[in-house]
Amino acid sequence: MKLFYSKQHYNKSFRGQTFPLLKPFIKKDGFTDQERMDMYGVSGQDVIFVDVIEESDVAILTMSWNYYVKTNQQSKAFQFFKKTQGLQIPTWVVLLDDVGLDFPDFPHVKLFRQSGYRTKAPQWHVGLPVFISDPLKEHYNANTIFERRYSKHPTIGFCGYATLNIALALKTKLKIGLKNLGYYLKLHSQEPEMLLAAAQWRYKILKRLEAYSNIRTNFIYRKKYRAGTQNAEQRAASTQEFFDNIKDSDYVVCVRGAGNFSVRLYETLAMGRIPVFVNTDCILPMDEIIDWKQHVVWVEADEIDDIGNIILQFHKKLDQERLIALFNKNRMLWEDKLMLSGFLKFKSLS
Repeated sequence: MKLFYSKQHYNKSFRGQTFPLLKPFIKKDGFTDQERMDMYGVSGQDVIFVDVIEESDVAILTMSWNYYVKTNQQSKAFQFFKKTQGLQIPTWVVLLDDVGLDFPDFPHVKLFRQSGYRTKAPQWHVGLPVFISDPLKEHYNANTIFERRYSKHPTIGFCGYATLNIALALKTKLKIGLKNLGYYLKLHSQEPEMLLAAAQWRYKILKRLEAYSNIRTNFIYRKKYRAGTQNAEQRAASTQEFFDNIKDSDYVVCVRGAGNFSVRLYETLAMGRIPVFVNTDCILPMDEIIDWKQHVVWVEADEIDDIGNIILQFHKKLDQERLIALFNKNRMLWEDKLMLSGFLKFKSLS
């Protein structure tokens, strides 16, 4: 598959808003392919970039749609869309950050996004994984998962921002409500969000699980995002504690944060553990080929009152052999389809 992107659109001051599949290939001179593979898990041999748009199979809008809106350059993006539409070239666009933005309907455009609500988004809005570095290699210098012994009492892990702070919850909901009102009054283009204080909701879910005597809980409650770390040493320590918590658990609670997606879902799969995925109408990547319910304990948002029983019913179907098999299956899912290289390969074939 031949890809084209406009180098004139790239703005290194907003590198974080670059289309994720382009980041490994937009590097300084001297950056080697081995460095690319070590850092991103993708090689220059995996893709073909062309400098002439007419020769491409797919055109990519270089920066995220968020970038063009923030910098008032929507017209620049529209010119790109009109050109690719006239040439009948499929075009990829990415929407990043926690909150979605209105995006116009172009018949040849596919919009990749991590956040958003499946029932409210058109089908050409497709899920994008959160691309993370390999935690097994980075934090444990390992290439294979850590096995655990099966017990009829499953261990459920969670390490993160979860607090009952009522004042904070009210403040969060008020802020979301005002933003939603601004959207309906056409003051901005940010999509309306669920009135949810995520940190408080997580806290209530964890406390509900702690009430089950036949579930072992391994919870670390943070009162601030990323434990309120102030420097690199503190961040490294809190990150190691985070992944140790996943490693020392069978299942990990994965609930949305400020945006309607969970980074923890991908971190849990990469560690070879089983996510307890609370579905809040999420847009999951490659749901046309991935049977997500074969990899996670699937809990709908309105089933939270029964979350412990749902986990226990799932766990009863496992034994030592099946538990380890699922650990490995989840790790392979992340390696094969949810890493940058696997996702790029899948999209080049689809």
